[in-house]
Amino acid sequence: MERNVTLDFVRGVAILGILLLNIVAFGLPKAAYLNPAWYGDITSRDAWAWAILDLFAQVKFLTLFALLFGAGLQMLLARGKRWIQSRLSLLLLLGFAHAILLWDGDILLAYGLIGLVIWRMIRDAPSGKSLFNMGVVLYLAGVFVLLLLGLISGNQTSRSWVPDLANLQYEQLWKLNGGAEAIDNRLDLLANNLLALGAQYGWQLAGMMLMGAALMRSGWLRGQFSLSHYRRCAAILIPLGMAINLPAIVAQWQLGWDFRWCGFLLQTPRELSAPFQTIGYAALAFGFWPQLARFRLTSAVACVGRMALTNYLLQTLICTTLFYRFDLFMKFDRLSLLAFVPAVWAVNLLLSVVWLRYFRQGPVEWAWRQLTRLTCGSAVTDTSR
Repeated sequence: MERNVTLDFVRGVAILGILLLNIVAFGLPKAAYLNPAWYGDITSRDAWAWAILDLFAQVKFLTLFALLFGAGLQMLLARGKRWIQSRLSLLLLLGFAHAILLWDGDILLAYGLIGLVIWRMIRDAPSGKSLFNMGVVLYLAGVFVLLLLGLISGNQTSRSWVPDLANLQYEQLWKLNGGAEAIDNRLDLLANNLLALGAQYGWQLAGMMLMGAALMRSGWLRGQFSLSHYRRCAAILIPLGMAINLPAIVAQWQLGWDFRWCGFLLQTPRELSAPFQTIGYAALAFGFWPQLARFRLTSAVACVGRMALTNYLLQTLICTTLFYRFDLFMKFDRLSLLAFVPAVWAVNLLLSVVWLRYFRQGPVEWAWRQLTRLTCGSAVTDTSR
């Protein structure tokens, strides 16, 4: 089957864009990911860096990746039940290893788990419209739970929002030293992440995957609509998403990122805005593809998308080495950390372009496919239920 280069490009944008937020998770304590005032005070450069990323990137690229993951599940249905289950189970195992051995910010385990839950919903949906509507319902259910958690959270500031000096020193200690203590802490964080996945985030993740599958089924993510349609979608959805998110950004700033309001309640506008901006970003790529396709950089980003799993893990290896092995953890503020991003992107781009000159798949993608084939036996086209 011929590859959809535009879809590869959008996936590459998602992988590269995720690093804009993950670099904070690599270089600063866990509390800094959502709270720019995690150390109790804040500089204007930190505040502005947070605000701009919150408006354009926070949650958006993860949501875009979830949308494309669901689209991929729709495309995999032709391979049958055993192939899909084996593929997702292997992804789950890879995510578990990634989460406990390398980095506590893993998303692969969550994608594998939710994928195993919802792929049958994609297969059995009577129409793309019903599939999309179910995705919207599930996504809104997750946002509602987030809002509910905010209403019952109370007024006491969480140590995960503003950690004290002892917690900061301990986090620095186990991240830099590694070993059994680091694994033990990553296991604890993984347990908390799985609870959050089951209680709240998993609903949103499932919703975006279903929407992505629906858009693939309808042909929207195959580029089968007119350029003017995609451009109109981008022109409407991106500003709409920003209009939903911007008041919450201003409110958090005015409230000094107080946990009572900002830990949950003022996170909900961002979550509500993400699907609009995400689909808008994809529409932007499809709508202006004739212009984008002229650039070599576009082709390189598409190569990153073809090797998405390899590049995601490569970002972890580079950044954990830089920040944990070379003692750069907690040495830079939010804005300064962004200076590392272009260098990591350059590695992703260069490796992807060179590798795909000689091979059809990235190394991790190849291993994933071969292991899936082995665990399926010969029944790779089984379509039984």
